[in-house]
Amino acid sequence: MDTIKTAEYARALYAAHGEKAEVEVAQKMRRCQETGKIAEAANWKSVRQMIFSLRGPSQS
Repeated sequence: MDTIKTAEYARALYAAHGEKAEVEVAQKMRRCQETGKIAEAANWKSVRQMIFSLRGPSQS
């Protein structure tokens, strides 16, 4: 998945699911890893990293 598609997908997931989006993506990534779908897991990892950057820094 290219960077633009990754960013679009991450934004859409974050807009739809808010803070839960990162958790959902992490679960999908883990399932792909467990079933041997390495390329798909890498795509989900990229989406997860993009969602993390969209959230911004944690506030204390």
